[in-house]
Amino acid sequence: MANSYLTIDPKEIDQPSLHRYLLTAVAPRPIALVSTIDQQGCVNLSPFSFFNIFSSNPPTVIFSPARSGRDNTTKHTYDNAKVHPEAVVNIVNYPIAEQMSLSSTAYAKGVNEFVKAGFTEVASDIVKPPRVGESPVSLECTIKQIIELGTEGGAGNLIIGEVVKIHINRDYLNADNQLDTKTLDLVGRMGGSHYIRATQDSLFEIPKPIKTKGIGIDQLPNHIKSSKHLTGNQLARLGNYPSLPSSQEAQIIAKRLDITTIDEIDKKVAKYIDSNDIDIAIGLAFLKIS
Repeated sequence: MANSYLTIDPKEIDQPSLHRYLLTAVAPRPIALVSTIDQQGCVNLSPFSFFNIFSSNPPTVIFSPARSGRDNTTKHTYDNAKVHPEAVVNIVNYPIAEQMSLSSTAYAKGVNEFVKAGFTEVASDIVKPPRVGESPVSLECTIKQIIELGTEGGAGNLIIGEVVKIHINRDYLNADNQLDTKTLDLVGRMGGSHYIRATQDSLFEIPKPIKTKGIGIDQLPNHIKSSKHLTGNQLARLGNYPSLPSSQEAQIIAKRLDITTIDEIDKKVAKYIDSNDIDIAIGLAFLKIS
């Protein structure tokens, strides 16, 4: 049966509905907890999930304080960045998730969200806005450019910042002095009021085809490509294998496992992929049953 799709023309739907569809679909999104200051030196702190890293040379982050979809007002962060082009992007993990959310409250201009959310102000080394002491990683940035995408409610304002100093809490470093993903316990933004937590149980690894060139799914035997026992993810794991196995290797594996039918092959291939025994899985996939 063919899939049924809801097809939407962005020009023919109201902005709040479009906003909900897009933010629920494009997720999870990392969260930038951004500190800025205004012309009078008053501190502002606000989170943004329209955010990511876009370059390491020069190190560049972009976040977007969008115009309000309700009344078309601009964020204090955007206003501050225009008059004082500096910011600190503080990374959000689970231990500070609720405080981060509290800092998103639409407090009046001049109210310090550090105080409201119970965060500790720590003086930055280069820029004037303070960093969040509780954040696992803080990025001091000078703002290089602001790109305004529109003038109506919901329009984004891309703030492009160059990272000029990085502060990393040593509690989140491993023995090699590298950030440990499992320890970081990062939080991502989902649709509506939902978030996601990058716990160890939710993490998985995919071997990157950087140094080797995978054979590709197109090179797999037809019974494997069309098997009801194998998912697209499992086929891609086989397609990422760097070379075709020899027939001799496949026969040795089959003899040891006492496999006699194509259906048994497919089931065993799926099993060995799931247990990360890819050498055995690829050998079985190319086994020829007489």
